[in-house]
Amino acid sequence: MPSDVESAMESLILVFHRYASEEGGYYTVSRDKLKQLMKTELPSYLQAQKDPAVIDKMMKDLDASGGGQINFEQFFCLIAGFSISCEKAYQMKLKKTKKK
Repeated sequence: MPSDVESAMESLILVFHRYASEEGGYYTVSRDKLKQLMKTELPSYLQAQKDPAVIDKMMKDLDASGGGQINFEQFFCLIAGFSISCEKAYQMKLKKTKKK
């Protein structure tokens, strides 16, 4: 039976490959597929955004080669950044709860 962390890693890999296509021997996600992924898999994040160009900006930051595609490592950096932000928000919530 996989651990919670192993299950989470498997879920991230499966989500990436659900949206990825193979080009030149590498699996990558295009800008349009990233937008679809974000709308489906991270809807709360997108709803909280005020900037309609947020996905374009993220893609530009992640896509170091400028080819309009991100690989799994770049996708994972995106997820890591979201996770760090969520954990910081969780800590703030804990601090507010403890003060009451």
